This record gives sequence, structure tokens and C-alpha cells, in this order.
Amino acid sequence: MNDNFYAVIMAGGGGTRLWPISTRDHPKQMLKLAGERTMFQLTIDRLKGVIDTDHILVVSTAEQTDKLKAQTNIPAENFLIEPLPKGTASVVGLAAVYLLRKNPNAVMAVLPADHYIQNVPLFHELLRNGYDAANRKHLVTMGIKPTFPSTGMGYIEFGDPLPTDYPLLRVKRFHEKPNKEKAEAFLAKGNFYWNSGMFIWRADQIKKDIARFLPELTRSLDQILDSADEVEFQQNIQKVWPILVQVSVDVGVMEKSDDVVVLPAENLAWNDIGSWESLFDVMPADDQGVIVLNGQSYALDSKGSLTSTTDSQKMVVLIGMEDTVVVETDKAILVCRKSDSQRVREVVDYLKKNQLNSYL
Repeated sequence: MNDNFYAVIMAGGGGTRLWPISTRDHPKQMLKLAGERTMFQLTIDRLKGVIDTDHILVVSTAEQTDKLKAQTNIPAENFLIEPLPKGTASVVGLAAVYLLRKNPNAVMAVLPADHYIQNVPLFHELLRNGYDAANRKHLVTMGIKPTFPSTGMGYIEFGDPLPTDYPLLRVKRFHEKPNKEKAEAFLAKGNFYWNSGMFIWRADQIKKDIARFLPELTRSLDQILDSADEVEFQQNIQKVWPILVQVSVDVGVMEKSDDVVVLPAENLAWNDIGSWESLFDVMPADDQGVIVLNGQSYALDSKGSLTSTTDSQKMVVLIGMEDTVVVETDKAILVCRKSDSQRVREVVDYLKKNQLNSYL
């Protein structure tokens, strides 16, 4: 194994787009959506053979950390607790300074805890190529070839290839989640990838770029880095975290840096499970295209639908339905068209705005 290669697993999200089964107490990364292993466990499993278990860091919240620890044999000291959600720039910065205290040559692969990847051998190849590119001082992102004009994904516009033994492309610019017309235009042009949210870079390089573009965050990170011991390290995190400005690493750093490259991750069989509709790409269905996620179900003259209930004794019956999602928990029932499943986030926003927190 490579002593300088580390993985940073971002596992603090709420996974609200799979509400109501994904909640604050039991977010998406803790769910078993694709077999008998949770999404978090599958993320750890995919690193075997490339990155040692003791080189895996997990950044999460205090509420989730104990549950995550119970799912893996990652050393307890490798869990970094984020006091408050402050965006991925702060998560990346915290992990970078933590690693630099251990290894000044650290290269970090930053990976969300809730992605689904089937082609693991290709993923390993991308990690190794990304490690090489990171040591050339590039900031590396993995790009997924779009299969449809998604409005739920950010996009990477790529340019010329670099002279390497593997595919590596210059990034011209990042584009935030577009409307339908823009997404269709991106697909037609052909030089766009989906932004997978998976990154690889040297810890010292990303810290340097954070210093260029997010100086206030850098001052806080330097205070953490200067900690005399582990106790002071944790105390300084608690002290500086509440005053940090919330920003993503994409917006705060990647969109501004002049040396960002993309690794084409075609044929990775990747899915961010970003909506109920996305489960139709990864879950087995019957002859009518109906998926039964949990509980019992009977579909009469119905197709292309999904049912789930947390009560194993309860049966969900569909009659004459098409492309429908029906999900029941002990607190909520969701019924929507498959094509509208991205709008679940609007429901979550409504619940937050009206302080209906018991449903979150």
C-alpha cells in the first residue's frame, strides 16, 4: 500500500432527497439501498486494495459518528467530528490540516459516503491515476459522462487533454445545477461531465489554494494546525467552527483555481442515489419494472413504480399505476410521480421552514 495515500470520507450529510426514509437520525449513508451493506460500508469496501483502513478518515457530525463507528473497523481516532455543518470547504480543510500534522506528503481522495459504484476495478485505476495527477500539483475531480440532461447535477466543462499515460483533461469551468434547457445544451455540446463530487489532491496543495481563495477559513485552519496536542486540536476545532462561513469546496476553491483537471470516469457504473428515481438504475425490478424496497407489495396492471414500507407486515397495493413512488414510514407517507422525485427537497424545505422537525 502507498503510505502517502489517504481517503477522506464525507459522512455528515442528511440525504434529504430520499425523505422520508432518509432522516437526520438515519441519513442515506446509513441505509441498505443496494444489498446487505450500508452505503457507508460499501464506500469503505471499495477502497480495499488501494488505501489501508488506517489511512481512511471519516468526517461526520457528533450525532452520526457513534453509529458510523459501529459499522466499520476504522480506528476511532480517524473520525473527525464537525461541530456544525459548514460546507465541504471546511471539511476538506480540516482533513487537510489533520493529515499534514501526520504526513507532509499526504495525498487525499475526498469521497462522499453515499455513492454507488459497480465497476470497482475501474474505480481503483482512477484512484491510482488521480494520485499521480495530484502529485503533479493538479486539483483532480472525477467526471461522469451524462446519460440524460439532469437538472440535479453540477457540470464540468472540459478542454484539452494533458500529456499523460491515462486520460486527463483540463477543466475550463464548473457549472452549477442548470435548468432543463441548459442541461440539454450541455449534453448536445458533448464536452461536459457531471461533477461527481469525488476529488483527489495533495493536502498541502489544497491548503495552499484555500489560503488563496478563502483566507478567513485559512486563519481558522492555521489555529487548528498549530495545536500543541490532540486535546488542544479538538478544543480549537470547537472554538473556530461556529464562526466559519459555510461554502462548498467547489464554489470556494475549484471554480477559482487555475489548475483543475478532470479524470473521465466513464463506464464506472456510478450513481449518487440523488433521488427516488435514481434507484431504478441500481435496484432490481420485476418484469413490470416495479421495485419493492421494503415490506410487501402487489402491483396490478402497474409498471415502472417503487414501493416501500417500514412495516414488514403491511402490504402496498398499486392498481393501474405507472411511474409512481409510494414510500411509507411510521411518520410520513410519500406519493409522487417518479419524474417529480427531485422535488422531495421542496418538501424537506417546507418542513424545516415550518419547524416540523419531528418529520425530519
